[in-house]
Amino acid sequence: MDTKIWKVDKNVDNLLTYPQIIEAARWLQKNALVAFPTETVYGLGANAKSDEAVKKIFEAKGRPSDNPLIIHISDQEEVAQYVEEIPEVASKLMDRFWPGPLTIILRKRKGILSDRATTSLPTVALRMPDHPIALAVIRASGLPIAAPSANLSGKPSPTKFTHVYNDMNGKIAGIIDGGDTGVGLESTVIDCTNPTPVILRPGGITKEEIEGVIGEVLMDPALQSNDEKPKSPGMKYTHYAPKAPVLLVDGSDLFIQQTIDRYIAEGKKVGVLTTEEKKNRWKADIVLGCGKRCDLSTVANRLYDSLRAFDETNVEIILSETFPNRGIGRAIMNRLMKAAGHRILKQSRSIDGRNIVNWKETDNR
Repeated sequence: MDTKIWKVDKNVDNLLTYPQIIEAARWLQKNALVAFPTETVYGLGANAKSDEAVKKIFEAKGRPSDNPLIIHISDQEEVAQYVEEIPEVASKLMDRFWPGPLTIILRKRKGILSDRATTSLPTVALRMPDHPIALAVIRASGLPIAAPSANLSGKPSPTKFTHVYNDMNGKIAGIIDGGDTGVGLESTVIDCTNPTPVILRPGGITKEEIEGVIGEVLMDPALQSNDEKPKSPGMKYTHYAPKAPVLLVDGSDLFIQQTIDRYIAEGKKVGVLTTEEKKNRWKADIVLGCGKRCDLSTVANRLYDSLRAFDETNVEIILSETFPNRGIGRAIMNRLMKAAGHRILKQSRSIDGRNIVNWKETDNR
């Protein structure tokens, strides 16, 4: 399959009349797949009303068939077409965070959306993206658009056109090159079908921001413990992983460097994922800076690009710093833990004066 490339400047006026947008929308109307940028990551779009179109998403990505898709819309008023009811908390969240990186799960109306898109669940996940190209394509198509991240299943999500091209060229009808995305991590997913909303996936909107609007929300226990079954089917799969295995390292600077040294002594080529503040501190084969620790939004923005960059090197293991598990750091750690298969090396004891460090490797799967 020849994949069409459309270059679009998100800052131009009247995107709805842009020939590239119109052509991409027509492909979606023909039940073909089109990748486009959102404010989080690039999405792989298909007509959410068509079983035929949605099936192509799962085939192109190699995505497990029980992993439901987020449905993207271009106007808040469209929600009523697809759900049985809109609880007050959901309305408040839409008013405050839409368009934006928040996905809201509600009980769906039957017989409208493809059962493949919702994997026959009684609920639907809806989002209104905050990106002019995404909104223009959806509006021009006149359709609800099912759109997971535009990458091969399991790989780091795409935040640049080149990421999408490398994974999807020859597999889909077209890619809209709209430049780099902004947030860099997928949307927060919140289930509003229960009396107290539950966050199923942390993302671009933090728990603290949500609670500032609707009060208490819960976190899915599976986000904290792998003994729990996740409420979101897709959260049980390994995601965001580069070619080399990832191991999180939680401890002092001495502990991190000695961990690096240990793997080098074993003859491995070691990569380190760190922050700009510590980029020159580590002695390893490849050291990549991923944003600033003093501003974790920059880490979120660059995380997937950094993980993919290791694929262009010869490293055999990637050691990553950890981050505070609050605010946007909660989403960063969620993605890193998934990339690492929940393997984290924690410092159990250190006696700096004697350079003695004990290692305790935890596999939380």
